Amino acid sequence: MEYLQTRRDRVEERLETVLDGVAPSELASEVRHVSLAGGKRVRPTVTVLACEAAGGTVEDALDFAVGVELVHNASLVIDDIIDEADLRRGVASAWAEFGYGPAIIASDGLLGEAFFLFSSDERAMQVVAEAMVELGEGEATELVARPETEAEYMVLARRKTGALFRAAAELGAIAAAADPYTVEAFGRYAERVGVAFQIRDDVLDATAETEALGKPTGQDAAMERPSIVQIAELSPEEANQRAREQADAALDALATADAGSNQNQNQNQSQSQNENQQALEYLRDLAEFVVVRER
Repeated sequence: MEYLQTRRDRVEERLETVLDGVAPSELASEVRHVSLAGGKRVRPTVTVLACEAAGGTVEDALDFAVGVELVHNASLVIDDIIDEADLRRGVASAWAEFGYGPAIIASDGLLGEAFFLFSSDERAMQVVAEAMVELGEGEATELVARPETEAEYMVLARRKTGALFRAAAELGAIAAAADPYTVEAFGRYAERVGVAFQIRDDVLDATAETEALGKPTGQDAAMERPSIVQIAELSPEEANQRAREQADAALDALATADAGSNQNQNQNQSQSQNENQQALEYLRDLAEFVVVRER
């Protein structure tokens, strides 16, 4: 766990440095409230691990990792406004703390900071822009064209959650100067992890306690929001099995990413083979973890 914690700590340090540069002070206070209230930091961790697995270093990945987390946080601010959720990560959501207008401005500010971090690389900008399009389509679908079948739900989950996971991994591989094949393979892995994550989120919303989860539960049913549990009329156990299938597909994709990253490893001797394999092992662990997580 020390290996993983040191990487999360590096992301956290860089995140705080970026937020320290936000002005004016009112906006800085709002974005810090949103971004430093905790969180699992799953997406930036994926970015760092994908970079190392593809032959890069933690330092190579930090700006892209922080950028992904800022995009994610910006989307959460809007999610909470839409859902009228007054709790996020165990503290007041942005709109509940500051009001609707300041919360929207905070979301815009987070996106601005994120895209500045991506602006150094054309491929990174394209990856994030594509993810933002998919994310927007997912949000719109959730509001006005709600899925009625399990297949339609899977499309929504891929757009709403899988797309940003995919971007996180692809950005890590890009930071490592990986070839397009390897970038794509890491992306396929992470997209499947994201879908599994969303399915498990649906299960937790239906079964967990608010205090344990750190945000309101029962929201899907109360707001008639698309949930695989309701749409496909699945038991929590059956829904968890769907998540398991996605996780297994992620592991299959990661195996192909491993093949590509080994080729890149031979060209970049600054990263040891041991670190490369450690990063891959933690990515495998993540695919297993999202299926059983409790918050």
